[in-house]
Amino acid sequence: MGMCWCKKKNEDQECYVPQVTTHQDVNIVLPPPSPTSQIFFNRASVTKTLDPAVVDRLVLETLGVIETLVDNEQEPPSSMLHLHNIADNEEGWIQVVNSMIKVIPLSDPLGPSVITLLLDDCPLPSKESIIKVVTMFSLSRETALNERNNPTQQRNTCVALGSIAEKLAGPRNMEILNDNVIEYLLTNLEPECNPNVILFSLIALEKFAQSNQNKVTILNKLKKKHLSSILTLEKWRHESHYVKRQVGFCAQWILDNIFITENRPYSYLLVKMDHIRAMLNTSDVSEYLKISPDGLEARCDAYSFESVRCTAQADSGVWYYEVLIITPGVMQIGWATKNSNFLNHEGYGIGDDRYSLSYDGCRRLIWYNAKSDPQILPRWQPGDILGCLLDLDNQQIVFSINGISLAPSVHVFSMAKSGFFAAASFMSFQQCRFNFGSEPFKYPPHVSYNTFNASGTLKQEEKIVLPRHIYLNQLRQQNIHEDSCTLCYDQRATVRLIPCEHSGFCASCASLLTECPMCRAPFQLVVEENPVL
Repeated sequence: MGMCWCKKKNEDQECYVPQVTTHQDVNIVLPPPSPTSQIFFNRASVTKTLDPAVVDRLVLETLGVIETLVDNEQEPPSSMLHLHNIADNEEGWIQVVNSMIKVIPLSDPLGPSVITLLLDDCPLPSKESIIKVVTMFSLSRETALNERNNPTQQRNTCVALGSIAEKLAGPRNMEILNDNVIEYLLTNLEPECNPNVILFSLIALEKFAQSNQNKVTILNKLKKKHLSSILTLEKWRHESHYVKRQVGFCAQWILDNIFITENRPYSYLLVKMDHIRAMLNTSDVSEYLKISPDGLEARCDAYSFESVRCTAQADSGVWYYEVLIITPGVMQIGWATKNSNFLNHEGYGIGDDRYSLSYDGCRRLIWYNAKSDPQILPRWQPGDILGCLLDLDNQQIVFSINGISLAPSVHVFSMAKSGFFAAASFMSFQQCRFNFGSEPFKYPPHVSYNTFNASGTLKQEEKIVLPRHIYLNQLRQQNIHEDSCTLCYDQRATVRLIPCEHSGFCASCASLLTECPMCRAPFQLVVEENPVL
């Protein structure tokens, strides 16, 4: 289960305007947080001149407790609630941003996710507040060069910039991306820079490029003197250094999807797919997950819990696949049927319903139906191999880390006995690579098993992972018939739901529904109106 608190609150929160309250109005020092306190401070109880050490402590407390939070419905930690209220005025928001940049360590795998989480949870800042923060950073090419001996602050600055850009897509996004900010981020792409700084500079540039005007501006500057740097970074995608590997993945994805340049062929045209018969399904994935051109590596850089299933299905026998852990953060990897839903914006993924089961090696939990079962293995690390074994004959699932197996799990078989797919969900800034049998396994099980690559079949066109803009352009050019199913648009709408009488669905989609998509009412009967001849 991904950590996406305060969704309802964020949907209708308003941008605050710069406060005009003077220091005479408030002068109360923040009390030490109680581990059991879940009560919001009164807005007036937070002074603009709050001790920075208190804010630093609250940020570190939030970072320390974040991996222990496993339920989207539970209250956020008290430290996070305190930070929310501190950030409820302009000076407080600026103070929280400064503190995160200063104190979150480079070594903590959840550090970037916590920055994104806190910025998303805090009240939406005004344009003036954001410009004030960006100006305060004094970002420029010179700043990027001078701060190379402080990669922690540089990395955190880039994470914060990317998070702000993602939250403020639109006109305000364009207003904060001035020439100095662009030069700062592009200078950070030079290969001699710390890989963590390079990685989050790439991601920040991607977030700013959500605005088409920003994208054109960045691309023009990139072509002038920084294109060679990003082309060099693309070659890092097979590095054994796992942060550099992330840089290579992101550089390739950005060159394919965002900053398109002449004389560089798209990656999907170059990758050899002859031996691939099973891969991540680009038609069965939530919208913000990034998938590599060979369909075997996935990454999430969005503030949502992105999920994907593979193309091949297991109905009987024993099945096995492996996953190379590239980032050590929150991912839920395992098995799911078609009935498992991807609710990425609500923080629900694989293992959060009755039709899927997963393992999260960061929090060391097995997930089923949004309930977690603690495990005793150490937290996974980059380079670890997660083994996923599905035994449909004996109705059990066994996970392993580097060949060390966990106890079998049987929960999901009360709801499904067949129709399983390899599947995974990713929190922000997480990445892994799947092996469905196209390469030798590192830790094969000591039983006879099947692999998806040996038994799967894919048409040549199904092996293509198109850049997103090409895929969307093809969708726009499709001729959709008036009688098409309103859910899949692939088949004719031939059925009507009883008793609500709503129609517009094909038989295949109707068979997957538990309630009417139009009125959310349960239905008892599907009546075929215009059968396909």
